[in-house]
Amino acid sequence: MAIERTRVCPVELASSLDNKIRRWLQNPHAILAPYIKGGMKVLDIGCGPGFFSIEMAKMVGASGQVISADLQQGMLQELARKVKGTPLESRIIPVQCENDKINVSDEVDFILAFYMVHEVPDKTSLFKQLRVVLKKDGQLLLVEPKLFHVSKKDFESTLEEAESTGFKVTEGPRLLLSWSAVLGSTAAAA
Repeated sequence: MAIERTRVCPVELASSLDNKIRRWLQNPHAILAPYIKGGMKVLDIGCGPGFFSIEMAKMVGASGQVISADLQQGMLQELARKVKGTPLESRIIPVQCENDKINVSDEVDFILAFYMVHEVPDKTSLFKQLRVVLKKDGQLLLVEPKLFHVSKKDFESTLEEAESTGFKVTEGPRLLLSWSAVLGSTAAAA
């Protein structure tokens, strides 16, 4: 069962991650508006085919940047295809992660980890890496799926792992069929 919960969504299902129904249920602008402003540098970790990255690129504006990081090159290629030839293309920096490294070193103002942390076998390592790149006053929005994937107990365990790496956990927005939390810096960083 644990293997199923840590399985990465295959590239072949990319279209299911970006469609009108999902856009209606999980409106990227509505979810991200409290956190992203023009000129920011932000990270979409586990970006998939860019469902959130594209809206993030619009929100940061011409002076901002979005680092779109994913384990699968095919997901990054799908995102690149969507923005090719548009003003958003220059705002999105694709980064291919490795199984145990996010491969991001730039400091960012905001991180989105949407429906992906449950797929990571070593969550503590992931949070340590995210903690290093998040600016002192930055925020990380962590959202996980309730149905079939992440139990309340599992989500609470994930939050405990985040806290053990130096994050302060606060309540996140209410999102349909999702657990959420906002992570920020603590005075005593790990």
